Amino acid sequence: MHKIIDVAAAVIRKNDLILVARRARGEHLEHKWEFPGGKIEPEETPQECLQRELKEEFSIIAKAGGFIGESIFHYPDKSIRLLAHEVRWLGGDFILQVHDKIAWVTPEALLKKDLAAADIPIAQIVYEKNRTTMPWSSTEIFCDSQH
Repeated sequence: MHKIIDVAAAVIRKNDLILVARRARGEHLEHKWEFPGGKIEPEETPQECLQRELKEEFSIIAKAGGFIGESIFHYPDKSIRLLAHEVRWLGGDFILQVHDKIAWVTPEALLKKDLAAADIPIAQIVYEKNRTTMPWSSTEIFCDSQH
């Protein structure tokens, strides 16, 4: 069993849609969709990690907030604990670094994406939390890589 690596994941909403990003070719888990985020550095909170990672990977300014849920997953080469937090996008245009696409999706559409295994339980939590509280359509908005 590998040591568990703590990773923060951002659940970003815009107009009742949720952001997911697709890992680019050549990246770990290439072509899998995920909630943006990254490894939590020593002495860093999950919220600080998300603000740093979103700036590094997307060039956006964001404010991380409340805890949503966690997922522990054992990949062949490592184990991760994914800690999902609500995040507010404050500004900046998305410039993709390690992803080749982003999509704004409903919670229902989120469950149909080819998600990284660790992200699936978080997607289910997001879906369940929103299933009875907000009306959702099946819309999805894609954005391609901008380099």
